Amino acid sequence: MFTRKNTKTIKIGNVTIGGGNPVAVQSMTNTDTHDVRSTIGQIRQLEDSGCRIVRVSAPDMEAAKNIEKIKKGISIPLVADIHFDSKLAVEAINRGADKIRINPGNIGSRKNVEDVVLAAKKAGIPIRIGVNSGSLKKFHSVKSSGEKARVLVDAVLEHIKILESLEFFDTVVALKASDVVTTIEAYRLFARRSDYPLHIGVTEAGGMFRGTIKSSVGLGVLLCDGIGDTMRVSLTADPLQEVRVGYHILQSLGLGSTGIEIVSCPTCSRCGVNLEKIVNAIEDGIGGLKVSARFYKKPLKVAVMGCVVNGPGEAKDADIGIAGGKGFGLLFKGGEVVRKVKPKDWVKTIVGMIKTAAR
Repeated sequence: MFTRKNTKTIKIGNVTIGGGNPVAVQSMTNTDTHDVRSTIGQIRQLEDSGCRIVRVSAPDMEAAKNIEKIKKGISIPLVADIHFDSKLAVEAINRGADKIRINPGNIGSRKNVEDVVLAAKKAGIPIRIGVNSGSLKKFHSVKSSGEKARVLVDAVLEHIKILESLEFFDTVVALKASDVVTTIEAYRLFARRSDYPLHIGVTEAGGMFRGTIKSSVGLGVLLCDGIGDTMRVSLTADPLQEVRVGYHILQSLGLGSTGIEIVSCPTCSRCGVNLEKIVNAIEDGIGGLKVSARFYKKPLKVAVMGCVVNGPGEAKDADIGIAGGKGFGLLFKGGEVVRKVKPKDWVKTIVGMIKTAAR
């Protein structure tokens, strides 16, 4: 197990981060915040997928005012994402946002930052200082990843001083670049210099395939370093996929659980079934499953193996497993053989057993 960096404890609505609390997976809606019904609907789907904190953009005053309506329809903490206009941040705070995310690089003058800080202080909510590489002019004038990381960290520390001068300390920090190495170096550098909790992520990571790879590498390295109190996998994809990938990253490091862990072999010429199709169908079959809380502490392990070389051993080691043979599969439960199953029935059988176990 990794040694988590000891950071300040901060409450975001009903979620406590920092101080060794579990890493909170969060996401952001891609609905129009003017459309309250659609936004609430998407957030409820995210809640069901395990998202613990959600962020919505507030590009204008109408969207900022809708924070109040949206919050009434959801159960998880709501973060308002504000750029360019401090008045929108103040309005979102007054409408009940649980946290404000601002980018000091584009929010304007110190006076604008002070207005947001004073409103947040009065409401008793935290602020996330989110510095992205795209908003800092100096970032693009330096070459090496180390220099770029220092630019990000220096910008954050400069704005933290403003908040601290106003006796505001409920601050969460994010230092994101689309380059993985720069992102890692920036978070490492900041973590050595401050104990404010960190929201980690690789910004603008890309589509489902490339974005998942970049995020897994960047977040995985940081989490192994003990860095990260909240996290978002930023994908050009359905926000539900961001949460799904986030939990799989945590589960692969033993820091969290999706509830169900599926292991399957990469296949070779010995495989007598279309294992890729079968595994994808099983994943689809359990995609919307609300798993029993007991599996979040100890995941249900499911093994789907294509042949008899390592298959029986893996399947026997799992809670539920199936190992391929010629024209059939051996079904295991709790390490014991249950029966033979024809390939056409693998998906139905495994998904049915998972759903039964999750009740």
